Amino acid sequence: MEVAAIVTFGIWGYALTGSGLRIVWAIMMPLLFAALWGIFAVKDDPSRSGKTVVNTPGIVRLILELTLFGTAVWMLFDLGYSTLEWILAGAVILHYISSLDRIGWLLKKK
Repeated sequence: MEVAAIVTFGIWGYALTGSGLRIVWAIMMPLLFAALWGIFAVKDDPSRSGKTVVNTPGIVRLILELTLFGTAVWMLFDLGYSTLEWILAGAVILHYISSLDRIGWLLKKK
């Protein structure tokens, strides 16, 4: 899902403008996603390496994840890719339903 979201951020960035800046946006948007995803993490998160640059409370990390995936879903909608939008939204929902134990863990981490 992270790869799909990063690609979506890049495509949306490219489509953002018709000028020569579209290449800059196509590069910067995925970098923004990757930076937020990689920098703000919960220490010892078993679904990740356990390492973090900025130790983030679990609820903040969960909100960040949902915001980034929600933004990617919205970007697909904005681009007119409604089928892909629903596929990504469904994948995100299924992922979080299947990882309720992780959500519980995140909510306990301060």
